[in-house]
Amino acid sequence: MTVLQRSATRSARQPSTATQPDSKVTWRFPKKLVRVAASIGIAAAFVGISPATRVFAQTAPEAEVKDTVDPDAVEALNKMAAYLYTLKSFQVISNATNDDVLDDGEIIQNTSKVDLLAAKPDRLRVEITSDERHRLYLYDGKNFSVWARLVNYYATVPAPPTIGKLLDVAYDKYGIDLPLIDLFRWGKDKDDAKKLTSAIDIGPSTVEDVTCEHYAFRQKGADWQIWIQLGEFPLPRKLVIRTLTDEARPQHTDTLTWNLAPSFNDDAFVFNPPPDAKRIVLAQENADTTEKEQ
Repeated sequence: MTVLQRSATRSARQPSTATQPDSKVTWRFPKKLVRVAASIGIAAAFVGISPATRVFAQTAPEAEVKDTVDPDAVEALNKMAAYLYTLKSFQVISNATNDDVLDDGEIIQNTSKVDLLAAKPDRLRVEITSDERHRLYLYDGKNFSVWARLVNYYATVPAPPTIGKLLDVAYDKYGIDLPLIDLFRWGKDKDDAKKLTSAIDIGPSTVEDVTCEHYAFRQKGADWQIWIQLGEFPLPRKLVIRTLTDEARPQHTDTLTWNLAPSFNDDAFVFNPPPDAKRIVLAQENADTTEKEQ
């Protein structure tokens, strides 16, 4: 489990090169050059950054600072995790802002939206939209499909029988790091809390008219804050992550809107490609290919 699988990133100011849709094209999702391994799994749960974004941050490691870990703040995370595991079906919409650090150090802020619909244990629909791309990921318990709407390419591969296993295969085999994934994994590593160097209860706060408790945490590679809804539905409502491994200290902010009783049918998770869509190959992460996702 990682806290900062994806967050604010550093990229070159270069235009992308389009590929032609034909039988030889492979669709490759390159993994990040920097992945900060740490506890609780917070950032990966929420960040919806494009899998194609490259990270080039290289800075000296920050000094180790031991602060106070409030056990009540950690327990709030555990309580939230336990509640999330009880959800059988839900929809969550994530609106995010992300600092993209260019090679010259300039910070460009971009926005994205993630609309996730899940029906445990074996159906998942994730749509990601931003100014640069529009992706749709569909899982019906048997097949996993990816559709890039702007270029009208798609790929479909056989899938394992559960969402949890799908997330592992998507990343390990194809380099696809789906957003919001820790909604299915939170708290599985019992040693996560030991990696925190600071945990603070900031106090009551409001996120989009929802009363929450605001917490701040520190660990190797990241400072992050989370707003958890008060009452019988301890849902995460907002997240702010600041990356410490880049001297620019870029930040990611995510605000979540929940629907715990979504209306859907099985067709919502089945991909029916448009007549003019071009099917291409979803390349394995360890395949010998130079093609990159467009």
